[in-house]
Amino acid sequence: MNAFRFRRAAVAVTAAAVLPLALTACGGDDSSSDAAADKSTGAPAEDKASPTADTSAPMDGPFGPACASVPKDGAGSFDGMAQDPVATAASNNPALSTLVTAVQKAGLVDTLNNAQNITVFAPTNDAFAKIPKAELDKVLADKEMLTNILTYHVVGEKLAPEQLENGTHDTLQKSTLTTKGSGEDYTVNDSSKVVCGNVPTANATVHIVDTVLMPTS
Repeated sequence: MNAFRFRRAAVAVTAAAVLPLALTACGGDDSSSDAAADKSTGAPAEDKASPTADTSAPMDGPFGPACASVPKDGAGSFDGMAQDPVATAASNNPALSTLVTAVQKAGLVDTLNNAQNITVFAPTNDAFAKIPKAELDKVLADKEMLTNILTYHVVGEKLAPEQLENGTHDTLQKSTLTTKGSGEDYTVNDSSKVVCGNVPTANATVHIVDTVLMPTS
């Protein structure tokens, strides 16, 4: 009988000794203890699952106020334009119908569609409307002059937004244009504003502008 009581007492002592150690071990893995520690110091708990945002990543989609008027679906949408070469893509965008007419009159449709890795600064209908009608009609009727103006809007490489920040670019017209700006605010030749930039087509990047660019030579 005494031996039995002795064994019971030994088990009780062992359990009493082990239990605090087990609780301590479990508490070491309990994330609530981290939160309690943060509360005690007044510091917010660190969210280890939330990565820091990378603000240095290049812009990879269209930007600018005029992008809101681009159709949401169909051939004239951003997804639709990305499937077609640039002259065809522009013909599906209602805001570029005057430019498309000019390109057709100049006989540049195939030239633009067959070119590779180019940038087109595409004036909107409103941009052409800034030109007095008599002067615009004269330009549209003069194929050489029209070709000179339109090829001035084309650069022989794809220009990403960061390349517009402060640059001088060679055009197919054999002269240069300048760009500057940052973020979503860019101008060309200090006069024409990019209103919907970084629009992809099958063979070109399009930056839609609000003023027709005029070559100096």
